[in-house]
Amino acid sequence: MTVKQLEKTANLVRQDIIKMLVEAGSGHSAGPLGMADVFTALYFEVLNHRPKQPDWPERDILVLSNGHIVPVRYAAMARAGYFPLKELLTLRRFGSRLQGHPERTKLPGLETTSGPLGSGLSQAAGLALALRMDGNQTRRIVALLGDGELDEGNVWEAAMLVPKYRLHNLTALIDRNNIQIDGPTESVMPLENLRAKWEAFGWHVLEIDGHNMAEIIGAFSLARAIVEQPTLIIAHTIPGKGVDYMEYDFHWHGNPPGTLELAGDPPKAEQAKAALHQLRTLGGRIRGEHQ
Repeated sequence: MTVKQLEKTANLVRQDIIKMLVEAGSGHSAGPLGMADVFTALYFEVLNHRPKQPDWPERDILVLSNGHIVPVRYAAMARAGYFPLKELLTLRRFGSRLQGHPERTKLPGLETTSGPLGSGLSQAAGLALALRMDGNQTRRIVALLGDGELDEGNVWEAAMLVPKYRLHNLTALIDRNNIQIDGPTESVMPLENLRAKWEAFGWHVLEIDGHNMAEIIGAFSLARAIVEQPTLIIAHTIPGKGVDYMEYDFHWHGNPPGTLELAGDPPKAEQAKAALHQLRTLGGRIRGEHQ
């Protein structure tokens, strides 16, 4: 896919997220919308995988540590062909394969179950070390973390272990959107200088615009070429990307459209329609008779 095609797909993924959350009546908005570009790049360009053969032995492994943003993973997987798009509307229903946090045994293509924050990097480290012990030098492990979950001590234990064993087959990416459920990260528990912290632990650190497809793909490509140490990508993203009343606002961390009305927001009944209109028109830049 070209960069332009990837960008269009990411926009469709964002629309899917809104539809899923509205149908479910619960779930997280800000993080999934902010990570749509990264997940699109992963499933359509970066990962070595087979949607019709999810257990393919030579597949790359994607570990989602901050499992609450899983609607974006479901949407990207459906778009890639893992399951029908219509199944997205079963999000969070009783008995659905698409639970609010990913469950490995429910949906083929999910590698780990996540719920409690902070454990994903440790899981990824174990998988990377196992591949090393098996002598497999081709498969890659990608671990995705939220910046708010860096408050968990387990993350930093794993951050020490991975460079110790020089697990260069593991690439971690932090969604640096600067919010968490209680407010801005720098108010709740300051993280900066984030790059210097990870470099001090022995990681090769790259910083990118998490909405620039070329930068996302380029960073993962470079990570494959670095064999002296593991690579960490700090992806700077906008929470709620593409929906103006959600962007940068931590209140939308765990709320779907239609459940929260802040000063300046559209009325609850109009929020989903407003969000989809903005996404379909790229904030009014695309005009047509159907709009």
